Amino acid sequence: MDAKFDVIVIGAGNAGLVAALELVKNDKKVLVLDSNSVPGGFATSFIRGRFEFDASLNFLNELGSEEHKGELYHLFSRLGILEKMQFANIKDAYHVYFVDSKENYKMPFGVNEFIEKMEEYVPGCRTVMKKFFIIAKEAREALLYIEQNKGKVSEEYLKREYINFMKVATFSLEKVLNALKMPKKAQEILTSYWVYLGSPISTLSFISFASRFYAYISFGAQIPLKRSHEISLVLAEEIEKLGGVVQYYSTVDEILFKNKKVAGVKLTNDEIYEAEHIISSVSPTILYGKMLPSLLVPKEAVRLTNSRVLGARGFSIYLGLNQSAEDLGLHEYSYMISHSSDSDKEFQNMSSIKNKSSIAIVLNNAIPNCSPKGTTLMCFTSLFFGDAFSKNIKENNYFEVKEKIAKSILDAFENTTGIIIQPYIEEIEIASPLTFARYGNHPDGAIFGYKVTGLDNVLPRLLRMEEENFIPNLRTCGGFSILSSGYNSTYLSGELIAKLTLQDIKEEEEHDRD
Repeated sequence: MDAKFDVIVIGAGNAGLVAALELVKNDKKVLVLDSNSVPGGFATSFIRGRFEFDASLNFLNELGSEEHKGELYHLFSRLGILEKMQFANIKDAYHVYFVDSKENYKMPFGVNEFIEKMEEYVPGCRTVMKKFFIIAKEAREALLYIEQNKGKVSEEYLKREYINFMKVATFSLEKVLNALKMPKKAQEILTSYWVYLGSPISTLSFISFASRFYAYISFGAQIPLKRSHEISLVLAEEIEKLGGVVQYYSTVDEILFKNKKVAGVKLTNDEIYEAEHIISSVSPTILYGKMLPSLLVPKEAVRLTNSRVLGARGFSIYLGLNQSAEDLGLHEYSYMISHSSDSDKEFQNMSSIKNKSSIAIVLNNAIPNCSPKGTTLMCFTSLFFGDAFSKNIKENNYFEVKEKIAKSILDAFENTTGIIIQPYIEEIEIASPLTFARYGNHPDGAIFGYKVTGLDNVLPRLLRMEEENFIPNLRTCGGFSILSSGYNSTYLSGELIAKLTLQDIKEEEEHDRD
């Protein structure tokens, strides 16, 4: 294989694959390197017994439909992969159970439908809910405008075109909802979605929450019929069809420089590949701490990386049940089990090894034939913040601790919903933060990238994307990058960083001609 490329992409996860495909479609010679044996990172599947489990995907919520297209719909269409996949729609937005108050609320998709259901639960809140969605829609549009203009926008223009957005841009979700005088109960139901962003409402950026939540409720949620690995395989196949190279079992040990300029990479087996542009989807903690010569790492990069706080650590339980969902009484796609309706209390709960909260997914209620007839696929995802998990683990108690946590999560689900599932477990696999750290090379098993809190939310990251490009011709994408974590964000991150890299290449070519 030729050892010289226009761009090397480190990591064949969501962002890396999209970035690579965007580049090869623009006639660039691209090499994608990944340490695993298959593409996708966490966007993959694994088999236990007669069940195939998706490693991480719950749903996509920026896809939409032919009639109402989301950003992923536009992206996948432009990349030429949308027609190669089929998707199933998820019926309801979420069903949340608050253990402390013994209340549960089932919320629909569709902005109007959501507002009317909230009015049913909390009479008199219709007007304030309409205000929330107006501001949320504007927040999403403003962030998309800033992203599409690569952060180069004027404050005057934003004030003129997105005045509501500017009024709330620096505030937390809690402060804005209180300022809107949204009833407390409506706040609790609405913001139970905070767990998907990884910060309690007292610190979570309003615009980060509102823009994502609007897209979720407006476009609905879909899941590919062959799960996330279908998307990964289609992306990888398209890259190779167009002349790109995707190489597995290839772990990058070091990024190489020549005359202080990016020159290529060296693998752990000492193979060297040359390129003057590199896109990395590994976390900055790994990138700046292990893969670069320390003398070439700017102090600003170290300071920023050290100032950011790792997001939630993942803990997942994959179940293959030998009874059908209908027979078990599992009628919903998702069940959110929250031990407190107060997000700060829930966050504290998730900062303890005793955390029993989870989001349970019943895949058969979206894709009926995802498992053998008369069986059910379930996945429970729980989150831990800080070192709640790692500080309780020793070499001799790892399996005991993770099995104890899994049992408490399953018990909590059964006690809360009244649905019994444990006697019907045929296959079970438990993934702890150590599993995610090992497989995805994520620091401490953090699956949510860095926390989107305070002044480190998506807005300043977008506005400062060039200032945070610390090393010329070395750009970062993925869940630890500008757009934060999540399937939608990482796909769109790959697109954004590829376009910025194409811009870098064009500017260099123009400079050389001059």
